[in-house]
Amino acid sequence: MDEIVNKVANSALEVFDLEDYYQKGIRTKIDISQWLFDGFLLREKDFREALKNHNWSQYQDHYVAVYCSTDAIIPAWAKILVTVYLSPFAKKVVTGNLESLETSLYQEVLSKLDYSAYLDKPLILKGCSKKPVPESAYIFALQYLQPIAKSIMYGEACSAVPLYKKK
Repeated sequence: MDEIVNKVANSALEVFDLEDYYQKGIRTKIDISQWLFDGFLLREKDFREALKNHNWSQYQDHYVAVYCSTDAIIPAWAKILVTVYLSPFAKKVVTGNLESLETSLYQEVLSKLDYSAYLDKPLILKGCSKKPVPESAYIFALQYLQPIAKSIMYGEACSAVPLYKKK
């Protein structure tokens, strides 16, 4: 019987897996509607007092997304003021949902990578992930990899979709 050969493992294909760049840490959402009158009305004095009395240390080393779950019209300074209280404790604060947070984290880490290992190589941008990799992270990665890679496919080696081939 013939030996089974793993052609993918023996090929020149490089795999770029965004999960490898997932930032470990606790993700937390903070809904500012909790400090609004009836969840909709920002009364500045009450809002400031609520923020002053909140236990901000519970967010020590968290990645935090600040948002409002109601249709309240929030002045820009409100989320900024929440960030003033969070900054001494949180690793990162963004406005928006958890996907916005992940997008910001990936944008930061991908901008600092050295991509020279992928120079003129065929590449698979690994698609399946167990961690919450936002779609935007694939877009960022492609923009960094396209100028240097020979070709880029998306997915898994057994069923990759061609995206780009250098001419």
